[in-house]
Amino acid sequence: MSATQTAQPMDGTSLAKRIVEEAAAKAAEISRRTGTSPCLATVLVGEDPASATYVRMKRARCAKAGIQSRHIGLPTTTTTTAELIDTLADLSGDPEVHGILLQHPCSPHIDERAAFEAIAPEKDVDGVTMHSFAAMSFALPGFVSCTPGGIMRLLEAYDVELAGKHAVVVGRSAILGKPAGMLLLAKDATVTYCHSRTTDLSAIVREADVVVAAVGRPRLIRGKDIKPGAVVIDAGYNPGNVGDVDYDTALTRARLITPVPGGVGPMTIAVLLAQTVEAAANQLGMQRH
Repeated sequence: MSATQTAQPMDGTSLAKRIVEEAAAKAAEISRRTGTSPCLATVLVGEDPASATYVRMKRARCAKAGIQSRHIGLPTTTTTTAELIDTLADLSGDPEVHGILLQHPCSPHIDERAAFEAIAPEKDVDGVTMHSFAAMSFALPGFVSCTPGGIMRLLEAYDVELAGKHAVVVGRSAILGKPAGMLLLAKDATVTYCHSRTTDLSAIVREADVVVAAVGRPRLIRGKDIKPGAVVIDAGYNPGNVGDVDYDTALTRARLITPVPGGVGPMTIAVLLAQTVEAAANQLGMQRH
């Protein structure tokens, strides 16, 4: 790709809309056949403005897709890990709830991993439990982490061949970087994980056929570090609608690239809704489609 050419943006907004429409149609079928609508429970500890906004957005999308939502808000200072675990365990045992989302990050005093593990695997529609990670890694039935799952759907929609390609994942979080790498590996990509202690990150990124930026540092990946013709997935979101990739300079090097916003973000919520509907179908005894 010459310097005068620009990459094709990967339209996550349109693809997410189609996924949500499919989920809504299936939710309507579930409701018609069972008399029960899929239900997603959201749990938020504290009143962090960004987290509260995310929860409101997810509940609004649920309503549009014919998915019921139940919200539990817990106070920041007085909620203990044990109380949060009890709340999640109660939801796990509630037959009227089919999916559970614990909005993260939790307050620093909360043992987030212990809280995640209180979510029943069959209701872990956000793909955050160790059970879900293991199932995903071994290609067993279960729910994938929503953002990595959305990334894989985007790559598939744009016919990105992964077998034999070198994929570099920048970031190693338990719900984004690590599962993204495992999903890429399952598609026969050769995967390199990079992180804050990686030596000469730029040199490794330059070798990548596919770059997944998921570290939470604005414009960390520069255009000059992108291999010409590479596929660039920017899963970062920083203040000012800025991703982890320097979008303008990467445009002249990449073949495909996700914009921020409008790339990975809409896909995350779409996968959450799709997995909630799938969870409801499974729990209500309907065949998985």
